[in-house]
Amino acid sequence: MKETPVNKIMENTLEKMRQMVDVSTIIGEPMVTGNITLIPVSKVSYGFTSGGTDLPSKSNAELFGGGGGGGITITPVAFIVIENGKCRMMQINNYTSSADRAIAMIPELVDKVTELLRADKEDKAEEPQETEAE
Repeated sequence: MKETPVNKIMENTLEKMRQMVDVSTIIGEPMVTGNITLIPVSKVSYGFTSGGTDLPSKSNAELFGGGGGGGITITPVAFIVIENGKCRMMQINNYTSSADRAIAMIPELVDKVTELLRADKEDKAEEPQETEAE
């Protein structure tokens, strides 16, 4: 692709946006209070635009006019709460859709499945011991 001033404007805009937002913006640093760990979760939305044109000139000089810009919105949406080995998500906003509700339930579902599997393993481990005692 031919290198044009518009390409340079777009690259510069995107690079500045990359510098402002990284993974720790979405999943924040864990905060520990006693036996509870809180991990903030944010929603990041961004957009950018750029454009330009070659300007007519009476001389042979190439004239260009252009610009670019972008915007970022960071909205806190939830906290991941880890307490006594259990993980759950506490949403800040009300659920906006069924998909949001399903996603919020995943950590709790994983905890319940893990508990069931542990209980099943403990039951199987106890069964042979009872048979030997009889």
